[in-house]
Amino acid sequence: MNFNTYPDRDFLHLQLADRIASQLGEFIRRDGRATFSVPGGTTPGPVFDILSGVDLDWGLISVVLNDERWVPEHSDRSNTRLLRERLLQGRAARAKLIPLYTATDTPEEGIPALEAGLAPALPISVLLLGMGGDMHTASLFPGADRLTEALAPDAPLLMPMRSDAAVEPRVTLTAPVLRAAMHIHVLITGEAKREAIEKAAGLPATEAPIRAVLDHAEVHWAE
Repeated sequence: MNFNTYPDRDFLHLQLADRIASQLGEFIRRDGRATFSVPGGTTPGPVFDILSGVDLDWGLISVVLNDERWVPEHSDRSNTRLLRERLLQGRAARAKLIPLYTATDTPEEGIPALEAGLAPALPISVLLLGMGGDMHTASLFPGADRLTEALAPDAPLLMPMRSDAAVEPRVTLTAPVLRAAMHIHVLITGEAKREAIEKAAGLPATEAPIRAVLDHAEVHWAE
């Protein structure tokens, strides 16, 4: 784990957005394409706002969420909705969104089609993750019903996940997909999350799922 500390959140957002844009640009120049995986929630919103105006060839970038709640996009609980409102604006509106939701009753029914759409975009070029105070990342929650399966080296690309900590069923990228990303960034703020991620470094991934990616991650933190 490489831990980066910033003097304030504004500086963190600017520096992280610049780092991500530079890495995406390198992949486009080298491979003619890039895949960018991002979290939901409000914490990455300022980074998304900055990136949406960056002069990249966004038409060559595929964007996929780390995880999604099994709700339609018009729901205020939808990560996809937030992504469209904050990242897929301005210049970044040209990016290709890879969906993690389809209109089936359960994630189990929808996952085969979603995996078919995701597979050609792998491995992830640049991965941005968040972390909860319980040390979860994506929808890999401690105590979730299929956490052990999602952490396994032979896990499928996507896994349905249910947890007491989550209101709705979820679909999440699994640990092998996250770990295979070429660049991994974890964005956290506040003293409590700094303490949590430092604690996670000494725990197994079954207790602290963020541990699954920490060995290869850059953590970006500001108070």
